[in-house]
Amino acid sequence: MRVFAVLAALCGFLAALPTLAADNLKAFPAAGAGMVRHLLQLPAEDEESDFKVQLIVGKTVAVDPGNRYFFAGRIERETIKGWGFPRYVVGRLGPLAGTLMATDPGTPKVKRFVTLAGDAYLIGYNSRLPVVVYAPQGVEVRYRLWRASPESRAIDPG
Repeated sequence: MRVFAVLAALCGFLAALPTLAADNLKAFPAAGAGMVRHLLQLPAEDEESDFKVQLIVGKTVAVDPGNRYFFAGRIERETIKGWGFPRYVVGRLGPLAGTLMATDPGTPKVKRFVTLAGDAYLIGYNSRLPVVVYAPQGVEVRYRLWRASPESRAIDPG
């Protein structure tokens, strides 16, 4: 009888998970005109403090293969009033810029995913809340997971 009660409670909890996720989305309003809301629900991990999520924002464009390209722009972290949840906003993708290495003008263009300039944008891993990014239409939002090594090393004094 006790096993049945535990199984029933577990089934009830699992059935409520989609509802809990939907409740969390109430805090994140729909995207405004010209914007798209991107959602990422991370799976639960044993040691979530060992993980980071890198947000990668960019666009696939045709460029010459000999130069490095990037977009101006940035990801802004905002806290939703009344909820305390973070959301990330890309106001706009600035102009495409790149290195100025001379290339043969006859070289065909290649399609490449070009990202925002600057350092990697890392956020904490939290499977209890969705990662929500608002970006302009036509902009792609990708992510990469980073995991800490299980071993740590001492730094020599000096």
